[in-house]
Amino acid sequence: MTDRPAPRRVVVAGGGTAGWVTATALARQLGSLVEITLVESEEIGTIGVGESTIPTARAFHEFLKIDQQAFMRASRATFKLAISFENWARDGDRYLHSFGTMPMRTWMADFQHFWLEARARGEAGEIGQYYLEHEAARLHRMDLKGDPKLNYAYHLDASLYAKFLRRIAENDGVTRIEGKIANVERDGESGDIAALVLEDGTRLTGDLFIDCTGFRSLLLGQTLGTPFEDWGKWLPTNSAWATQSEGVGDAYPYTRAIAHGGGWQWRIPLQHRMGAGFVYASDHMEAQPALDQFLATLEGRPLRDPFPIRFRTGRHRQAWVGNCVGIGLAGGFVEPLESTTIHLIMIGITRLLQLFPFSPDCAAQRERFNELSQNEIERVRDFIILHYHLTERDDTSFWQYMRNLDVPDTLRERMEAFAQGAQAWQSTNEIFRVDSWIQVLLGQRMTPQGWNRVGALMKDGRLKQTMEDASRMVANRVATMQSHQQFIDSYCAPKEG
Repeated sequence: MTDRPAPRRVVVAGGGTAGWVTATALARQLGSLVEITLVESEEIGTIGVGESTIPTARAFHEFLKIDQQAFMRASRATFKLAISFENWARDGDRYLHSFGTMPMRTWMADFQHFWLEARARGEAGEIGQYYLEHEAARLHRMDLKGDPKLNYAYHLDASLYAKFLRRIAENDGVTRIEGKIANVERDGESGDIAALVLEDGTRLTGDLFIDCTGFRSLLLGQTLGTPFEDWGKWLPTNSAWATQSEGVGDAYPYTRAIAHGGGWQWRIPLQHRMGAGFVYASDHMEAQPALDQFLATLEGRPLRDPFPIRFRTGRHRQAWVGNCVGIGLAGGFVEPLESTTIHLIMIGITRLLQLFPFSPDCAAQRERFNELSQNEIERVRDFIILHYHLTERDDTSFWQYMRNLDVPDTLRERMEAFAQGAQAWQSTNEIFRVDSWIQVLLGQRMTPQGWNRVGALMKDGRLKQTMEDASRMVANRVATMQSHQQFIDSYCAPKEG
C-alpha cells in the first residue's frame, strides 16, 4: 500500500475574488493533499469591478458544490442573461449579446446561414427573436424551470462574494493570515520563491505560491520579473472611475455596456444597489471630464465617492514561473467589457487543479498551463477588440483611432470569414461560442456578402415554417416566465432576521 504523500504547502498571496476562489477550489478538490495558507490585508482594497460573470461561473459553482440560492442571497446577486450594447456601431444603436445557443444547425451550416437565407426571402425577423435568452432579457423575464432551460450567469457584489467563499474555505481547512507582505524571499539556487515575509516578521514558506495580488503582481511580476506583453495599441482604454449607486426601478437581467466618446460605461444591477463604472482611454479623455460625464449620467444617488482605477491590458508572458502561478489580474487583464475577469480566474484555477505539481519536476505541467492560458486570454482579447474596431463611429479621436486599428491577424481572419461567407467558429479553449460571435458581428452592423446556401434546398415553405416555429416556441416559453424582479424576490432575496 502506497503511503499518502505529505501535503503540498500552498501559499495564496492576496484575497478578494481571485484569492478566495483559488483557496476554496484547492481546499474542496484536493482536501488533505494540500495545506493552504492565504495572506491578505484588510488595509489593501480590492478592485471590485468584477461584479458580472458569464455562464461558466455556474459550472464552476457546481464543480465546487456551492448552493446557488445560498450564494445569491449572500452576495445579493441577480441573474444575467445578456449584455446590452448601446451606442457601439452607431450612437443610438442597441443590441443584446445573449447567452443562448440556437439548436437549428447541421454539420454543414450553423444557424446564421439558415437565418440569412430566410432573411433574404423576407421569411425571418430579427435574429434575437430566435434566442430564448435574448427575448427573456429583452422582456425582463426569468425562471429556472420549463424546457428549454435558460442559460444564465450572475451579477454579484464582489466583496460579499469573497466573504461568502472565505467562510467555505476556512471551514474546509484554509488558514487565513492578516498582514501585509513586506518582502519576498527567493531560493538562492533555483530562483524560486522561498517565503513571504510579512510586516510583523511572520515568515510563510511553501512549495507553491499563487499570486492573487491583482494589478501589482507582487510575486509573478515584481519579484520574478516576468515580462509583460502590453496590448494597449489594440485596447487603449486604461482608466476608469467606479462607484456604487442606489438602484432605480426593478433589477434587469443583463449588464448594460454604454459606449461614449472615449470608451464605455457599465451598469450592473444587484439586489441592493447598482454597480457603475466609466472606462476611458487617457490619451483621448482627461480624468476630470471623464468624472464629470460619469456623474452627470449616473442613475441613482452615489453610495460612495467615485474612485479611480488605472490598468494595463495585456498579459505576463508566462502565468506560471518556477513555483509561482499568477491567477486573475496578477497574470493578465483584458478590460471588463465582456465580463471575463472572473471567468479567467476560475478557468485558471481549474487548469491548475488538472496540472497540479505533486512532484518537484513539473516543467511539462508548467508549459502546458502557460500554453492554454495564452491561447485563451488572446481569444478574449480578440473578441473585445472586435466591439471597438467594427464601428461606424468617427465622432471623436478615440473612435477614429479604433476604426483604423491594425487588428491582430487572428481577429482579421475571423472578420474576413464572416464578411465573405458568414463563417464563425469557436476555437479550442475559447469561451465565446459561435452564437456569441454571430450576435456581436451582426450587432456591430457587419452584413455578410454571402452564406452557405443549404437552406435554399428546403422547399414548399419549409424554411419559413421552421423559422416561424422557432420564434413561436421562444415567445410561448417567455410568456410563461415571471418578471426578473419577482423571481429574484421569491428565489434569493436575503431572509429577514
